Amino acid sequence: MSSALSAIKILQPLPLPTTTTRFPENPVLEPLKSNSSFLGSTHKLRFNSLKPSSSSQRRSAVVAVSDVVKEKKLKSNSSLANLITKEEGLELYEDMVLGRAFEDMCAQMYYRGKMFGFVHLYNGQEAVSTGFIKLLKKEDSVCSTYRDHVHALSKGVPARSVMSELFGKATGCCRGQGGSMHMFSKDHNLLGGFAFIGEGIPVATGAAFTSKYKREVLKQADCDHVTLAFFGDGTCNNGQFFECLNMAALWKLPIVFVVENNLWAIGMSHLRATSDPEIWKKGPAFGMPGVHVDGMDVLKVREVAKEAITRARRGEGPTLVECETYRFRGHSLADPDELRDPAEKARYAARDPIMALKKYMTANNLASEAELKAIDKKIDELIEDAVEFADASPLPPRSQLLENVFADPKGFGIGPDGKYRCEDPKFTEGTAQV
Repeated sequence: MSSALSAIKILQPLPLPTTTTRFPENPVLEPLKSNSSFLGSTHKLRFNSLKPSSSSQRRSAVVAVSDVVKEKKLKSNSSLANLITKEEGLELYEDMVLGRAFEDMCAQMYYRGKMFGFVHLYNGQEAVSTGFIKLLKKEDSVCSTYRDHVHALSKGVPARSVMSELFGKATGCCRGQGGSMHMFSKDHNLLGGFAFIGEGIPVATGAAFTSKYKREVLKQADCDHVTLAFFGDGTCNNGQFFECLNMAALWKLPIVFVVENNLWAIGMSHLRATSDPEIWKKGPAFGMPGVHVDGMDVLKVREVAKEAITRARRGEGPTLVECETYRFRGHSLADPDELRDPAEKARYAARDPIMALKKYMTANNLASEAELKAIDKKIDELIEDAVEFADASPLPPRSQLLENVFADPKGFGIGPDGKYRCEDPKFTEGTAQV
């Protein structure tokens, strides 16, 4: 099929007059002049027509919203089905339904007292996780945020392991010591969820540097691993974000910076929090492409992700992708969600990414209602199994308390005999010899 990416307009950094462009010629990455405005919480996502800019603040090339499906439909209704195969569509649908059902169950378990601390759910944003992560190889890495359950599931961490971690059980992916905001899996190259915003971006940048170092210095020719760094709009005014964009562009690291712009940083509207709400424009400032995409449409996200990941794997450097999405629940399960306009929430709820994909697949004869219902049933059974497994799993032993804390075998955590001091019955009484 012809590349669906031809409909995606990505902003490239403008070349300096005395130098040549840093990027190879690529029609997908040609700059586009437009009067595109940030679409935010008060506008519908739309493909912007090309008109002369009337604003003094719109002097540089501006990216248009990716509208792959719309562009293809204008050409030929039959070409729509070429965006994905039936197998790809079913995989996307199953992953998104898994994420939604898992988070809904988390809400039930939290209110029943099975989970503790803060729990941040991903409902509504599934198109971003699925659209990006399902394109990765096992060796590729993902750095998440405190809203990390669904990223873990998309990367292949079993639902049992994630649910057990949320229950604080020894069978969890972090043996019950990470909890909701700190999912980690070495086997799946999930480099962690991070409770503080911006924490994961330097880690992801380091992982991308590792890939480049292995390939170029250690001469591991087959090391073409890519790293995805997920973070929200509230993170994009933090220093770590800018520092890592600079390093990634300077060293042409194989990384994609994925902004999950759900328009709200806890209770702060994105439009009130930053001088220029168009986050994607920060990419070209550091010498990398930037693109803004409808994060409520998994097909649009997937096409942008495919190009960005392929660029990184080819050694062409980083890309900044802003996915405009929306969370259907409060910031966390402790948030009554009273600050957002009910009309705004209803408007985005009507654009549910799972329902949109379901409608697309049935309309294009990629799947029948029966096939999709079978997937729904399969996921319901998987979630029930995960809950039963987590509930029946043991709590971590007390001896695990100080593991992975002290490296010195003669330190406070481990005695000269190699045994953990917390195994001493007198440890918790405060009378053990230290």
